[in-house]
Parts: sequence; structure tokens; C-alpha cells
Amino acid sequence: MPTHAFRLVNVFAPSALAGNALAVVEDARGLDDATMQALALQFNLSETTFVLPSANATARVRIFTPTFEMPFAGHPTLGTAHVVRELAGAGDSVTLEMKAGVIPVEASGAVWTLQANPPKHRAPQASRETFAAMLGLDAADIGAVPLWVDTGSDQLVIPLASFDAVRRAAPRPGAMLAHATIGTRSMAYVFAREEDRVLARFFFLKHGSPVEDPGTGSACANLGGWLLATGAALPQKLAVDQGEAVGRPCRLGLEVTGDRRILVSGRVVEIARGELAL
Repeated sequence: MPTHAFRLVNVFAPSALAGNALAVVEDARGLDDATMQALALQFNLSETTFVLPSANATARVRIFTPTFEMPFAGHPTLGTAHVVRELAGAGDSVTLEMKAGVIPVEASGAVWTLQANPPKHRAPQASRETFAAMLGLDAADIGAVPLWVDTGSDQLVIPLASFDAVRRAAPRPGAMLAHATIGTRSMAYVFAREEDRVLARFFFLKHGSPVEDPGTGSACANLGGWLLATGAALPQKLAVDQGEAVGRPCRLGLEVTGDRRILVSGRVVEIARGELAL
């Protein structure tokens, strides 16, 4: 019976049993797409990654949620880099080939930092009032301009007026399908800022129901893209807290440099290893 080793890690983890959980299958050779998707549903985490050989990078990585494959995601990038460093003996600098491109990742101990792709952005068609209703909020709770931003994963980024508004957000699935959908994915990232602190939440639909992600590196990178698109003064260095509402506190670091690079960082903790028998 074929076996495949895997590891469980927590990413953006202020402590061992916090952060966003990730399963990493160490060697996915011999697994077809349907099996990878089924395993992601089996683990039932935000994402599961599958490591493969690469001619262009330290490793090739495929990322699956329980329902679809993603071209890029932040916490899978950092968590997989942590595993690949040991598997490949690569030291503190690795590159991961993903569908969104080759992503460089560097470590300082257990803290990993990725450099996101240069951002693209576009204005949404829906109004502030429509987005407020989608989130179960008042129009006054919407802050500056919402944008679609893509640094590897195209997402709707909605600034809110206060931490309180972030905490009160309660998305409505029908409205998300109508106004926060790209392709087959419906998702929205909401945030508010107080000086150098950000409180954020990330919602997506799973089998038609809203689910909240504990810590979302791709959306954090898109926040960096939003800052660039809206003309924020550079450089920027922010501490982003996420996961409060689902009992899995996450701390993400976001830096937008003077030369417009977007860096997302977080601590990775390995908590378990196992073997799949398929």
C-alpha cells in the first residue's frame, strides 16, 4: 500500500496551538489531482499543500482548500517553506514554484518571510452600501475605497472604519456570491487600522456557507497591494491580527518597502508528523 509522509504545522502562530493550521504532504509524486483534492477535504483545514520536484525552484507546491485549488496562498507558502527547508537541506532561503509563479521565501529562525508578486488592482462594480449590506453592516462602517487586489490570489479588500466594525461583520452568503466572487471563489477581506496595528478578518464560502479563515497571508499581501494602489506613504510596517473571532489568534507581519516590495511574515511551528496509507 503506497504511503505518503505529511506534517502538520501552525503558521502565524504566537504560540504552539494558535495560528493557521496547515497539512504538508512531503512528496506528492504519484498523487493525481482528484486524490489531492480529496485529501484536502480529508484534512479539512483551510489549505493542504503537496510538495513536488521542480526544475525552477527548491520545490514545486500545489495548494488545495477542501473545495478548490489555489494559485497562491500566504500561510501555505510560509508553512511549506518551513518543511522544505528541512527536506531539501536548503538553509534559510528557498524558492517555491506555484501556479502564481516562483515565490522567494526567507527565514530567521522559525519566522518566515515571503515576497509577494507585484500587485494588480481594479475597482469593484458594487457600491459602498451594497458591500455594507453584504457584511451585515451600515454604510458608515465602510472606510476608504474597496478594491479587488491580486498579488497572486485575486481578492476583494474592504477597509472598514473601526476595529468594532471588523468585529461586527457578519457576511451574507447570497450577497457574497453576487458581489465577492471571482471565477468559482467567493471571498472578502475586511480590515481596520489604528496607527501601526491592523485587525482583519477573511471570509469565504464553503459549500455555500460563510467560513472564516484564521490567518490569511495572501490577503495580507493584498492589503500591501491596497496600500500601494491608494497612495500610502512608504515604507509601511504593520502588525496584522487575525483569527480572534474563531479562537485561533494569528499575528502577521506586513512590510511595504520604499521600492514597493510587499513582504509578509509569520512564525511557523511544527506540531505533528504522520503517514498517509492510500
